[in-house]
Amino acid sequence: MQKDWLKAKEILKNDGVVVLPTDTLYGIVGSAFSKSAVKKIYILKGRNEDKPFIVLITSYKDLEKFGVKIGENGAKILEKFWPGKVSIILPCPLKKFEYIHRGTDSIAFRMIGEKNKNLFELINKVGPIVAPSANKEGEIPAKTIQEAKGYFRHKSDLGPDLYINTGRRDVLPSKLVKYENGKFIVLRA
Repeated sequence: MQKDWLKAKEILKNDGVVVLPTDTLYGIVGSAFSKSAVKKIYILKGRNEDKPFIVLITSYKDLEKFGVKIGENGAKILEKFWPGKVSIILPCPLKKFEYIHRGTDSIAFRMIGEKNKNLFELINKVGPIVAPSANKEGEIPAKTIQEAKGYFRHKSDLGPDLYINTGRRDVLPSKLVKYENGKFIVLRA
């Protein structure tokens, strides 16, 4: 793992916030198990408090940490999408995760594969992370670290604590799919 990614691991373990390349866009990320990191990201983005975040995971076992039960049939269906650039909204009825699902009782998850080596290793070391795009609410997602810094520099007391620059990211956001009553509904192609 490269030096910046090792530093990111320590920051995320200590409730910090990092801007880094995800499998799609630059994201502003924090531990999914840190209420304070999630709150910082809402403030930094100026995000509508009712809108939940996407959570990046690396295995089906990560879903269990959120009380998500998909069963054998659900897992077989999810294997068609994951790992990959598809975020799937799954039921998450646990009240303790309301700070992520914002009362919707569901969370969008995206499974990162090993080909995204640094991100995959980071999540394996710190656990699932919330990962909305690196931009202010309603603005175009940052394609460069300079654009991300432009969005967040006025809130430097909150973070981000680190920016990991891997060059320009001209990638589309993930496809968004909802799993409901045993069916998949495409919400964002």
